[in-house]
Amino acid sequence: MNLSKVDLNLFIVFDAIYTEANLTRAGQIVGITQPAVSNALARLRETFNDPLFVRTAQGMVPTPMAQNIIGPVRNALQLLRVSVQESRTFTPNQASKTYRISMTDLIESVILPPLFQRLRRQAPNVLIESFLAKRRETTKELAAGRLDFAVDAPLNTDTQVRHVKLMEDRYVCAMRQGHPLAKAKLNLDEYLSLTHIQISSRRSGLGYIDLSLGKMGLQRKIALRSQHYLMASNVVQQTDMVVTVPERFARHHNLHFVELPVSDVPKLETHLYWHESTDQDPANRWMREQLIELCQQVAAREAREAQQQQQA
Repeated sequence: MNLSKVDLNLFIVFDAIYTEANLTRAGQIVGITQPAVSNALARLRETFNDPLFVRTAQGMVPTPMAQNIIGPVRNALQLLRVSVQESRTFTPNQASKTYRISMTDLIESVILPPLFQRLRRQAPNVLIESFLAKRRETTKELAAGRLDFAVDAPLNTDTQVRHVKLMEDRYVCAMRQGHPLAKAKLNLDEYLSLTHIQISSRRSGLGYIDLSLGKMGLQRKIALRSQHYLMASNVVQQTDMVVTVPERFARHHNLHFVELPVSDVPKLETHLYWHESTDQDPANRWMREQLIELCQQVAAREAREAQQQQQA
């Protein structure tokens, strides 16, 4: 049987006829006329090559074929009803859903730990798949449903994609505790004298700090280019190399950090992206709310900790 050529509404009629044993009453339940029920039954008989129901004095009696398929048909209809209902509502503690989110390892380290603490309490059967999608393919992946969210810099301007700012940070120069230049401030000459790690998901290209230095006719010494912040932190902890990273990362990894000696490096913004087709989807909206709220809590906690350190 080719299901693509079968009207699934016929199975609703089939269930009603089986239940009522009468075409007129079946039509009343489904909301169609008796001739329409007869037409639906004729199409079902053609599909299954079986009478399905035989008219008797006791009503429409199901054939062995009808008796064999009524159970699977009812199970399938119930599954469809549940699916439709779940598409209109989302109950976290009962949900079994996998969210696919594109983010870097830096964002993972900030978002995933508090997110999973929350999921254990509120939605224990919800799963997360985190991976880094290519930025130029993000819109296509969101539109196709292969990606639920992307967490990235505010660079996607496609009108199909909705977004909201999650967090803001600034870039700093980070080094190991005990580094020869681990002091309160670095001047430009000292910064340029250091050996640097550049973090980028691209194989080539300049970062914000390099663009700013280039305007001044200057260039820093980059000995290592890597796509992973966590790896760079390990190298920095064991050498006298430095890395330009968000302040939040430097704090979390107990690195000494100082303000960059270049003034026009832009702030680092992190945005949450989703496709417009899922804007009103309850499951998508629930996860958006969780991500936005936990990022607000992270930012508030970090602000309190920074204030306490200044007062200490």
